Amino acid sequence: MLQELLSKNHIEPARVIKFDQEKLHHFDLSKNNQELDRIDLNDEQQFTEYIQAVLDKNDCTTGIGGYGEERSLYSRSDLFSDEEPRTIHLGIDIWTKAGTPIYSPLEATVHSYANHRVHGDYGPVIILEHEIDDEIFYTLYGHLSTMSLHGLYEGKLIKKGEQFASLGAYHENFHWPPHLHFQVMLDMEGLKGDYPGVCKASEKKRFLENCPDPALLLGK
Repeated sequence: MLQELLSKNHIEPARVIKFDQEKLHHFDLSKNNQELDRIDLNDEQQFTEYIQAVLDKNDCTTGIGGYGEERSLYSRSDLFSDEEPRTIHLGIDIWTKAGTPIYSPLEATVHSYANHRVHGDYGPVIILEHEIDDEIFYTLYGHLSTMSLHGLYEGKLIKKGEQFASLGAYHENFHWPPHLHFQVMLDMEGLKGDYPGVCKASEKKRFLENCPDPALLLGK
């Protein structure tokens, strides 16, 4: 649906984060990555050092990946614990420096926003609403700076390519190395200021149908 809308209307999304393609590393943070077996994922410093070490080793300034990955790293937070843990990642992560500007890929209005101050959660998050040919969908931006929420209000117009946020530092995004969690939702299911970024494996089909690959909206 999303790809058809963009193609039919000849829409090229703006860059969400401007990075050098030659300095981009594609991360594998799935449970199949044996490198992760050698670090304590519940040790926040070790995980942060691992992310930076991989970028340094590959001479990269930005890392990307994660859509649909089955991950084990969420054991580090009680937020994802349940009888069946949430392990399927529903967005794309872009790992780069705190303070990096974030731009809207399309014209939008602010749907909602919040600051989830819970270990392992989004921290500051903004959800934008987009409309093309009477079709409405949403984009979510998690792990932002607290300053990103200043001056916001629901319904605020955000132009395509306009900077509306920046990446948060470690203490702001609630104990994650600086990165953007970028996600698309076709239906907000009545939620405001939040939408799950990770789901249970048993619910994978339903959630991935509602959360298509956000790579379509990253821009070039």
